[in-house]
Amino acid sequence: MKSNKIKQSIVAACVATLGLAGASAYAKDVRFGFAAPLTGPQSHYGEDMQNGLTLALEEANKKGIEIDGGKATFVLVSKDDQADPRVAVQVAQQLVDEDVNGILGHFNSGTTIPASRVYNDAALPQIAMATSPEYTLQKYDTTFRMMTSDTQQGSAVGKFIVEKLGARKVALIDDRTAYGQGLADEVEKAVKAAGGQIVRREYTTDKANDFTSILTNIRAAAPDAIFFGGLDAQSGPMKRQIVTLGIKAPLVSGEMTRSDTFIKLAGDAADGTYASLAGVPLAQMAAGKDFEAAYQARFKKAPGVYAPYAYDGAWNMITAIQNAKSADPAKYLPELAKLSRKGATSEHIAYDARGDLKEISVTIYQVKGGKWEMVETMVSQAN
Repeated sequence: MKSNKIKQSIVAACVATLGLAGASAYAKDVRFGFAAPLTGPQSHYGEDMQNGLTLALEEANKKGIEIDGGKATFVLVSKDDQADPRVAVQVAQQLVDEDVNGILGHFNSGTTIPASRVYNDAALPQIAMATSPEYTLQKYDTTFRMMTSDTQQGSAVGKFIVEKLGARKVALIDDRTAYGQGLADEVEKAVKAAGGQIVRREYTTDKANDFTSILTNIRAAAPDAIFFGGLDAQSGPMKRQIVTLGIKAPLVSGEMTRSDTFIKLAGDAADGTYASLAGVPLAQMAAGKDFEAAYQARFKKAPGVYAPYAYDGAWNMITAIQNAKSADPAKYLPELAKLSRKGATSEHIAYDARGDLKEISVTIYQVKGGKWEMVETMVSQAN
């Protein structure tokens, strides 16, 4: 982490000015719980998400939003869940005990799903980055997403592999996490539905860095493409080993591979890799350019993949609270469920009955000359 401020356990997004003429005589803190990996190999994901949330809360505080009879000060209560499901449950209970007004997190599906049960028991609305289908299939009325789900993304990726890459024989690898396995499962369904064949399925972990054995097994199956469900910390060295073993099949992966970290880890071998990303490129987002400029000004660097979705997630919760004129979860939850607003990532942000986003958007990228370049974007509405 480059800034100690970002890693503080409580991040005050901004303190609203008191005592202005015509303003309320007091300020009311609205505390949002946030949890993600803020240390370890996935901390760059957590930092990116936290920055997007912080930017939204700072903007909200500058607007002087009034709720519950007073001017609100939106505060982010941050916890490091270490991308560990057991730690995530402990952190979730801590946030509940600290009487936060809502939850913006977690990041990983594997931490979000067990933590969501704690929040649901406490009747706390939760908007998470997690993309695993299981998150909203629990049928809790408290669960909402920041991004397109893996069911939607996997369907688009599997179809792309068969129809656009012309791959009839596909090998799958996943890291056994809720995210990696769930995405690979959806890709497998879509490949078969498009007329492709799964010739090999292998498994690894989110801590591994030597994939020679499973890649040797895959090479023997002579696939036309290899799909990996997992993190950039694994896909980077995996791509180097694919090249070393002389495997010509392209590597295709999900949004956690679509990062600068992957390119750094894969080195010269990165070129030719495909990765899907829920949503559209930042430059094509409804207010992507404005968001990027604001992010650059605030954090002195370009936003990552997850920052704009976190930003919209925060504004979704803030807007629901504003519409309800209350930060009481019981009062603003119905407003969140029927939300309809224009955001940075989309002009049509709304939720279905499960808490999934109604708009489905997936973009395929490819590494060319050491940089990610857009290949194709698919946008549709959920049925």
